[in-house]
Amino acid sequence: MGKTGSINWVKVKGRNGNTIKVPESRANKTHTGPAQRFASNGTKRRFKKRSSKAIVK
Repeated sequence: MGKTGSINWVKVKGRNGNTIKVPESRANKTHTGPAQRFASNGTKRRFKKRSSKAIVK
């Protein structure tokens, strides 16, 4: 990762109402589930947009 304290963490709502901490750079991106792994043109999708409601203020 980086030097101690160099990563800014953001709280995000996870599944079942839990909150998880993710790096600030990944606050607006989420990993896809297995069924959404491939885009319609056949390329592999790494991330998809995270809902703005999921970010805990």
